[in-house]
Amino acid sequence: MGFFSKDIKTMDDLFVHTLRDIYYAENQIVKALPEMIDKASDQELKNGFEKHLQETEMQIERLEEVFKLHGVDVAGVNCPAIDGILEEADDVSGEVDDDRVLDAALIAAGQAVEHYEITRYGTLVAWAKQLGRNDCAALLQQNLQEEMNTDKALTAMAESRVNAAAA
Repeated sequence: MGFFSKDIKTMDDLFVHTLRDIYYAENQIVKALPEMIDKASDQELKNGFEKHLQETEMQIERLEEVFKLHGVDVAGVNCPAIDGILEEADDVSGEVDDDRVLDAALIAAGQAVEHYEITRYGTLVAWAKQLGRNDCAALLQQNLQEEMNTDKALTAMAESRVNAAAA
């Protein structure tokens, strides 16, 4: 489905399409995180990725609840953006031999993912409210807050020691 797809005629259609986009993205992230956990050498980074894997699984459950509340089938749509972000992360991390530099690369990759998710959830929260779906907005807001917290934690790790160790 293209950006200006004929299948998207209303704000509700756009909301559902974007909901399906982030649902697909979260499922791809669940598949990618175990490899990121394995590649990380910094124990705090490993722990952070493990925590985020558990959160992502909960976020998927919340998204499924939003689909149900909104009365649409649970389904994903291909998201070339997240596929590209994850592919780039895999490519870059495959080229790094120094574990300390690899940890810095993994944080950068994780933040690219987080920033994508933050944009999607922020938009979905606003649209859910506009559509009068405060019930959906509340669940989506929980996911957004977790993504923002993960981004802050990754920044703190990078700035406090990981980037310096890699330099």
